[in-house]
Amino acid sequence: MIGLFSAAQARAAEQRVLAGTRPDALMQRAATGLATVCLDLLGRAHGVRVVLLVGSGDNGADTLLAGARLASRGAQVRAVLLDPERAHAAGLAALRRSGGRVVDADGAGLERADLVLDGIVGIGGSGPLRPAAAELVRRATAGPGLLVAVDLPSGVDADTGEVPGAAFPAQHTVTFGALKPGLVVGAGRGRAGTVHLVDIGLADALTAPGAVQLTDADVAGHLEAPDADDDKYSRGVVGVLAGSATYPGAGVLCTGAALRTRPGLVRYAGTAADGVRAAWPEAIVTAGRPGDAGRVQAWVAGPGMGTDDDALSVLREVLATDLPVVLDADALTLVSQHRELVGDRSAPTVLTPHDREFARLFGDVGTDRVAAARRGAAALGCTVLLKGAATVVADAAGSTFVNGTGTPWLATAGTGDVLAGILGAVLATGLPAAEAAAVAAHLHGRAGELAAQRGPLIAGDLVRRLPETVARLRGSAA
Repeated sequence: MIGLFSAAQARAAEQRVLAGTRPDALMQRAATGLATVCLDLLGRAHGVRVVLLVGSGDNGADTLLAGARLASRGAQVRAVLLDPERAHAAGLAALRRSGGRVVDADGAGLERADLVLDGIVGIGGSGPLRPAAAELVRRATAGPGLLVAVDLPSGVDADTGEVPGAAFPAQHTVTFGALKPGLVVGAGRGRAGTVHLVDIGLADALTAPGAVQLTDADVAGHLEAPDADDDKYSRGVVGVLAGSATYPGAGVLCTGAALRTRPGLVRYAGTAADGVRAAWPEAIVTAGRPGDAGRVQAWVAGPGMGTDDDALSVLREVLATDLPVVLDADALTLVSQHRELVGDRSAPTVLTPHDREFARLFGDVGTDRVAAARRGAAALGCTVLLKGAATVVADAAGSTFVNGTGTPWLATAGTGDVLAGILGAVLATGLPAAEAAAVAAHLHGRAGELAAQRGPLIAGDLVRRLPETVARLRGSAA
């Protein structure tokens, strides 16, 4: 797992490390790491045109010191100082000794730069960029240079990913010591590009992360192949309540995703029985109620099932059990009208809302998606999987995951039904609800990435690519 640490946690860790070492040690490590990443990205240094956008404080210092290292390797380095009176003196001296130059904005040469380093604002910044900084960002974006942010793209909130105005649109971000939530969630994720974490010696000084991100290896550990003692019942039996006679697609997609994730046994109950049976003869299908389906270890309820009295009756029956339940789509609409259905449960319950569904349940998401997911989970004593460009999972105890996989191509009809089926299959294995939801989101995102390699995807493509996705994840952990 990869820990996510707030700006306050990162700064506190830095202070603890600095108490036992020389004052500039962390800056030197950060500058060396930043310069090394830039050299790797560029492939060379000699003759490369580099523009540094330098603010005050440690972030600007890191940028100047990295610029000095690049200049010493033959790069043509120019620095634009946003606040000359507060620029880091030692960093400026190092840059000049190495042959770098300080120029004004007009002499920066952003229209010809090969590399632009954004050191305007660091993790302590808040609010929108000032006009002069925003103009430099605009010019850098219009130019041809590779855009690299130092620690955090300027204009992005380090803790929430909020972007209240102009922000540096990094193609790469080189962050130091700890991964900040704003790089992987909210609008900040779209400004960070590829994130490179540089070790500057903070690991032992960091407190427990506020959230975590699963790796492929973490997820592969929950997708193990069956062994010689397994049978169809030992792999986790999931029940699906989805779709209708008029709209069977949700039932077909949800059932197929559950089968393709862990092909032990999937039971379907509902009025889309004929469509599900035709698409997936491997499933055990009934047109009756949940009690007619047979024994399961977890239920998925909601996609395409409707919101009428019959659907509410079925939902009440499932939520009256002591089994884990995933609630998606129409089930969320019903829960927003009958909150006691979830609030009175003691068994694990996972809600999977997108932003509009979340708003009906808990109020607007706002700019802090991690805080919103935690708020919803606490309100109903459940686990919330808040869908988005970076899906956030939180449970009532505060455990929080931020998903790092996926593609914008997943924003199409039916992909949520697939996610619900994957989650039901993982939850049926007995994994804790929040971890099961995080595993499902990761797997769903990887399947989307794989399917999108062939062009625009539809939900059925995800189901078809799930076996290959699972195999790749397991292969990456071997």
